[in-house]
Amino acid sequence: MGNIDFGNLLFGFQGRINRGKYWLAVVIYLIAWIVIGGIAWSLLGVSYVLAGILFILVLLVSIVSVIAVGIKRLHDRDKSGWWLVLFYLVPAILDGIGRGLDGVGFIFSLAGLAISIWALVELGFLRGTAGPNQYGPDPLEGQA
Repeated sequence: MGNIDFGNLLFGFQGRINRGKYWLAVVIYLIAWIVIGGIAWSLLGVSYVLAGILFILVLLVSIVSVIAVGIKRLHDRDKSGWWLVLFYLVPAILDGIGRGLDGVGFIFSLAGLAISIWALVELGFLRGTAGPNQYGPDPLEGQA
C-alpha cells in the first residue's frame, strides 16, 4: 500500500479509496474501539463522567470518520456520498419500525438487514470504477 496518509484516509471527504484502504480503516476502527473501550472501562472505577465524556468524544470522531471513509469508497464506485443515508440510516429506521410493530414487523427488520448487506457488498467487496471518474483518479492506477 505504500505511504498512507492516515489523516486523509480517516477524515478527508474528497477523492476515492479502494477496497484495501476501506478495510484498513475498518481494522483501525476496531482496534481503536477496543483500546478506547478498555480505557473507558478502567475509568469507570474512577469517574463515570470522565468515562462518558471519553465515550462521547470517541463516538463523535468515529461518526465523522466513518462518513468520510464511506463517501470516498462510494466515490470510487462512482456514486454520490448521499447513498450513505440509505446505507447507514434507513436500516436503523426500518429495524426500529419493525420492533415497534406486532406480526408483520419482522418484514421491516428484514428490509433493513437486506439494505445493510447491500451496503457491505457495495462498500467492501465491489471494485471501484476503472480509470478516472467524476470524483478523481483511479486509486489503483500505477499499482500494477
